[in-house]
Amino acid sequence: MTRPPRRPSGGPRQGRRSRHPATRRPVLDGARLTAYDVLDGVSSRDAYANLLLPQLLRERQLDERDAGFATQLAYGTLRAQGTLDAVLTGLVSRPLAELDPRVLDLLRLGAYQLLDLRVPSHAAVDTTVDLTRAIVGTGASGLVNAVLRKVAAGGDREQWLATLGASGDERLGLATDHPLWILQAWREALGVDAELEAALLADDAAPEVHLVARRIARGALVEQSGGEPGPWSPFAVRLHGGDPGRLPAVRSGAAAVQDEGSQVAALLLQRAPLEGPDAAWLDMCAGPGGKAGLLAAVRPEGVRLTAADRAPHRAELVRRSLAGEDDVEVLAADGTAPPWRPGSFDRVLLDAPCTGLGALRRRPEVRWRRTPDDVPGLVALQTALLESALASLRAGGVVAYVTCSPHAAETVAVVDAAAARDDVEVLPVAPLFPEVPGLARGDHGQLWPHRHGTDAMFMALLRRTR
Repeated sequence: MTRPPRRPSGGPRQGRRSRHPATRRPVLDGARLTAYDVLDGVSSRDAYANLLLPQLLRERQLDERDAGFATQLAYGTLRAQGTLDAVLTGLVSRPLAELDPRVLDLLRLGAYQLLDLRVPSHAAVDTTVDLTRAIVGTGASGLVNAVLRKVAAGGDREQWLATLGASGDERLGLATDHPLWILQAWREALGVDAELEAALLADDAAPEVHLVARRIARGALVEQSGGEPGPWSPFAVRLHGGDPGRLPAVRSGAAAVQDEGSQVAALLLQRAPLEGPDAAWLDMCAGPGGKAGLLAAVRPEGVRLTAADRAPHRAELVRRSLAGEDDVEVLAADGTAPPWRPGSFDRVLLDAPCTGLGALRRRPEVRWRRTPDDVPGLVALQTALLESALASLRAGGVVAYVTCSPHAAETVAVVDAAAARDDVEVLPVAPLFPEVPGLARGDHGQLWPHRHGTDAMFMALLRRTR
C-alpha cells in the first residue's frame, strides 16, 4: 500500500512568542510549540487531544494557517506513534521508555514531519532542535539533531517500511497507524478482508463536523450553517468547515454538535417496535447528554424521559443539555444499582461505557492508550449494565444497546450473553433503517467511517418478552 505524503496545511510562523509556562523561552514556531504541548499533555497528564488542542488554540490566538498546521502536527503525530516508535527504536542507543518523555515527544514530532509531511528535512530538523533546546536543554538538542538526521536519511514512510522489513498484518498496521490487536478486531468485526485497509485508513482521516437539529427545522439549520443534510439521520447536518460554536442555533441549544452515527443510535430506540404502552423512556448512561437531547426532541407527546449518569458532573452536563424540556428527569445514578423500581420503563437506551475505538478519527491517542487488557473489565461492566437495563423494562419493552466500538467482545458477545436468557428476544436492526446501506451485522447494526462517514457505532435491539 502506498500512502501519498500529506501536504501540510500550514507552515512555520516565526516571531510568535510562546505562552507556554516556563521561566524563559526564546522566540519559537507557534504551531510546532502548540503541537508539542498537546503531545506533552497527552503523555504526561493523560489529556485528550480533542479537548486540549482547542483550548490552546483559543489561548494562543494562532491564525487560521498556523492553527491548521498545529492540528495536523498534533493529531498526525499521535496517530502515527506506533510507526514513529518503530523507526526511532533502531536509531536510539537505549530503549525509548528510558528517554526523557519530553525528548521522546519531540523526536516523534520531528519524525512525523520527515516521514509523512512535505516539510523540507532541514526545516523539520532545525525547528525540532530549537524546540528541544528551549524545552529540555542544549544537551538533549544534540541527541534530537543526530537522530532526526538519521530519520531524514532513511527517506519517507514507504522507504522506512521497506527498511523495517515488516510484512503481512504487521506491515499493514505500521502503514495505517494501528496496533495489531485493533487491526485484528476490525477484521473480525467486518467479516471480510476486502474492506479492512479502507476501514483502517478511514480512522486516519479528519472527520467532518456533524450537527443535530433538535429544536430547529433541519432546512433552517442547513441554511444557517452552510452545510448539507446528512444522508442517514433526518436531523443531521454535515459541515465542511467553520466553527459550529458561532452558529446562533448551537449557541441557543436548538442544535448541537453530534456525530450522525450517534443520532442513528438514538433514533434506534424511537423506531423500535413496541408492545403495549409507550409512556416512559430511560437513557441509562446519558452523559454528556447528546443522545438524551435528541430523544427529548423525538419522543411522542406525553412520554416522560429519565436521563441518568453515574458521575454527578456528567449528570449536570445532561441537565444543561435538556434545559427547557418538559417532562424530563435527570439523575446522578449508577446504572448497575439504579434507584428506580424494576419494570419502570417502556424503552431503555444503554449507551454503554466502552473502549471508544469507534471514534479513533476524533481521538487519535486512544489507539495507543488503550490495550487489550482494558477490554475484559469493560465487558464485565457492559454485561452488568445490560442486565440492569433489561430489569428496568416492563414485559414487552425494548433496550437499545449501543457502543462506540466495533470490537466483538464489547458488542456481539455482550448481546449474545443477554440473549441466552429465556425472557429476551433479539430484534433485527437493519430493517428499521432501510435508508442506511451496509448497516447489518447479523441481526445487529454497525456503522463505519469508510462506509457511512460516521463513527463506528454498534447497535443492538433486545425485547424483554415477560
